[in-house]
Formats: sequence, C-alpha cells, structure tokens
Amino acid sequence: MNRSVATPLMLASPGAVLFAGLVIVPLVLTLILSFLAYDHGTGIKDSWTLAHYMHVLSDSYYLGIFWRTLRLAALTTLICALIGAPEAYTLSRMRSPWRSVFLLVIIGPLLVSVVVRAFGWSMLLGSTGLVNAALAAVGLSPVRLLYTETAIVIALVHVMLPFMVIPVWTALQKLDPMVEAAAWTLGASRFSALRRVVMPQVSMGLLSGSLIVFGLSASAFAIPGLLGGRRLKMAATLVYDEYMHELNWPLGAAIAILVLVANLVIMLAYNRAVEARARRMLG
Repeated sequence: MNRSVATPLMLASPGAVLFAGLVIVPLVLTLILSFLAYDHGTGIKDSWTLAHYMHVLSDSYYLGIFWRTLRLAALTTLICALIGAPEAYTLSRMRSPWRSVFLLVIIGPLLVSVVVRAFGWSMLLGSTGLVNAALAAVGLSPVRLLYTETAIVIALVHVMLPFMVIPVWTALQKLDPMVEAAAWTLGASRFSALRRVVMPQVSMGLLSGSLIVFGLSASAFAIPGLLGGRRLKMAATLVYDEYMHELNWPLGAAIAILVLVANLVIMLAYNRAVEARARRMLG
C-alpha cells in the first residue's frame, strides 16, 4: 500500500476501533436482541420475531411516552435557543477579564454531576422547597411543581444550556464585528443588523447546539427519573424499567432502537432544513 495512503489509515485506526467497539458493536447487538422472542416463563428464546416492534407501535401507552419524550426535548431545545443565543451574543461582546469569568459561570455547572443537580432541583421545587416558600411569603398558594413536566423541562434547560451557548459563541467568534458595524453605518437598526447580518452567520452554531441539546434531552435518564417520578416516564426510564424491572430485554432493546431511529430522523430533517435556509440567506 502507498505510504501516503497507509499513514492516514494507521493514524485513524485507533479511533475507528474504539468507535466501533463502543458504539457500532453495542448498537448491532441491541438491534439483534430486539428481534429475539421472549417468554415470561423461560426468558429469551432463540427465535426471531417482530412482535416487540408491533407491540410498541400499536400500544398507546408507549406512543404516549414517545410523544412526551420528543415534545419535552423539543421544548427544552427551544428554550435553550431563546436563552442561549442572546447569552452567547452578550458573551461575545464582553471584554477580558469579564468574558472569562462569565464563561466559567456558564460551563461551571458541567463540573457537577447531573444527579446532584437533579436532587438540588427536587429540593427547590418540592412542596416545602424554596419556590413554594417564596410564593407563601408573598401570600400566594403553593403550586405542584415536583413530578411534573415543568420540573423536567426546568432541570433539562439548566443542564443543557451550556451545550447551546458554547457552539453559538464559537460561531460568533468567527464573525467580524465590523460587518455588523457596517450595517449600522448603512442605516440598519440594531435589531435589523442582528436579524439579517448576525443571525445568518451563526445559524450553523445554533444548529449544532440544537442538535446536541435535543439528542441529550431525548435520551436523558437521571432528570426524568428523579424529577418525573414513577408515573411520568420518558423513553430512557421506560427502557430502564424493561431491562431491570420486567427483565424483558428484547422489548427494551426494541424501544431503544425506535427512539434512536426517531431521534435520527428528526435531527437529520432539522439539519437539512436549517442548512438549506442558511444557503439561501448566505448565497
């Protein structure tokens, strides 16, 4: 083999082997497991079936959990975009040392375990937590926040926000500030310059952040498990229950594969739509 071809292959082979061992092989094994028959008396059988997929796709219980998972993930992504994009824009306009300080504030929560942060939100949103105590202090009646979709979204936004801010901020770092200043000079308002000059330039950063946030939110386990309770399930907690409580591994594998396919379809469609819009706007 030519050395110019062999060298890149040798350099890429360790990463490729690691990716195959940690991602491809488990996915293939999960896919195979999802087609195996299962009997509650004898366990997994050495025969192939589509019954698990048909059962999931025809049961309103599972479809409702899928819809809740995708809906909360989309809502989390939207809120993170609405908060993270202005936050990243403000961060890009800061000067040192304030930029470093606020960047540390943004990424600092990533150093704390998701489980710890979920427990923190459970104490804040509980019936005797800080939120209801503040409402009682101003004469308002307490509200039920814990074990609701609202609690899940609040905690997911808190956890996922850095994954939206960092890509948008990175895209803004590549934008020449003089371009925006030129728009002001030509008579554009600050809002028009932001909408027609800055936003098209950072659309790829916003796309990256949205894909990361949506994927992580749809597959989140700790936050829905701790803040959603046993009744308010999402896809990851449903897969966990099938594996660990029901011991129906093939059904859990089928649910995991269906969630993965749904996420990929939504993310690829969103990616294509945003890239097409960006090409039209940027030429």
